[in-house]
Amino acid sequence: MKDVIKFINNAAERTGDWALLAMRLTLAFGLFEPAVKKFENIRGTAEWFASLHFPLPTVSVLLAATVEFAGFFLLMLGLLTRYITIPLMFVMLMAILMVHLGNGFSSADNGIEIPFYYLVMLFLIFSKGPGRFSIDEAVVNKISK
Repeated sequence: MKDVIKFINNAAERTGDWALLAMRLTLAFGLFEPAVKKFENIRGTAEWFASLHFPLPTVSVLLAATVEFAGFFLLMLGLLTRYITIPLMFVMLMAILMVHLGNGFSSADNGIEIPFYYLVMLFLIFSKGPGRFSIDEAVVNKISK
């Protein structure tokens, strides 16, 4: 039994960087379409934001779309990873509080489920870093040598 536990723990440790890469890419691609949709219809999205009582709705749309779009590229590359997670977590909190909270948890009811999952994944990447398969890690390794 100890050998099985040791094997599983070793396998888990060896796959951690792959898991972080998979999570970064999943988040990146999940951010792309919402960002593009906001940029394609800034006026309509700003009107919707205004109906939800967002302050400065046009500015809010542009900020959210820019953060999401930057998040797409930076998470995909693993560049400035921990830094982009901070504004992305803020965007997810705003989405939860301003858009989804009143609808419960389920994504089927437009609830908080998806932005909550994104928030948790972003927090994990913030705390653990981007992993070995990232530009951040390559730069850190180069600098530390």
